[in-house]
Amino acid sequence: MHWPTRLALAATPIVAVAVLAWRASAETVVDLGTLPPSARASSPSEQEAPPALLRVMTLNLAHGRRLAANQALLSRTRIADNLAALGLLVAREAPDIVALQEADGPSAWSGRFDHVSALASFAEYPHLARGDHAEIGNLPLDYGTALLGRLPLEAASSHAFQRSWRDTKGWVVATVTIPGLDGIEIDVVSVHLDFLRGWTRSQQVDRMVEALAPRERPLVVLGDLNCEHGTEPMSRLVDGLGLHAYEPADGDPTFPSTSPRRRLDWILVSEELRVVSHRTLPDAVSDHRAVVAEIALAP
Repeated sequence: MHWPTRLALAATPIVAVAVLAWRASAETVVDLGTLPPSARASSPSEQEAPPALLRVMTLNLAHGRRLAANQALLSRTRIADNLAALGLLVAREAPDIVALQEADGPSAWSGRFDHVSALASFAEYPHLARGDHAEIGNLPLDYGTALLGRLPLEAASSHAFQRSWRDTKGWVVATVTIPGLDGIEIDVVSVHLDFLRGWTRSQQVDRMVEALAPRERPLVVLGDLNCEHGTEPMSRLVDGLGLHAYEPADGDPTFPSTSPRRRLDWILVSEELRVVSHRTLPDAVSDHRAVVAEIALAP
């Protein structure tokens, strides 16, 4: 969550609290409808003769609010419609793996239903792993990062960073076997770093590096890092895990989605892998733009 959202919530505490209380007893399952057959494309892992590629996407769901100031002031129907738009985008691009941030479970401020399960069902992704990193007093909130897969997500685990006065962010990691990459196993990570302070992001990165460095498989790290290339947190992450990005200094901004000025959303790969193609999508389905990349084995 970024400053505009936090300021909007702070400016309307009575309304927000009333909405939270009203939604506390709502059902936790929502059906987003059926994906039109024409909207579903095939990913590399589903092709009969797949290229030696893995297609991945990173996308900040913004708690389902799309471009609204705050999700707590939206109806459940509006949030469900926003998620359906996100699902159409995912289906159109057909990534094998999708990394999500600001991805809600049943939270009182965003319709009291599991956004990740609803999105996975609508976009026809059979595998998911969702981490609950939220810990804000006794508020009925459940959100964090997540992975969706057309490929099985093995040994998935969730890791929360140290709690701050604002919220708790974190990452989800899982192992994926890639048919088009000679059946090798890679680890994929969806992460969300602190939006406010660089030193907090650096501390979070250090914790990630400590946890992920001992893993011996090739690694793909995707997410909203809330920092740009050359900053200390990014340097610690890249150096600590031996990662690299596609044209890291090319500008290619992702935030805010309506008029992007900063590249905050990243797809980073370890030295065993290379990025074959990389696109920042123009669709304004969130306050961040989605990023899609295709990955192959390094020569």
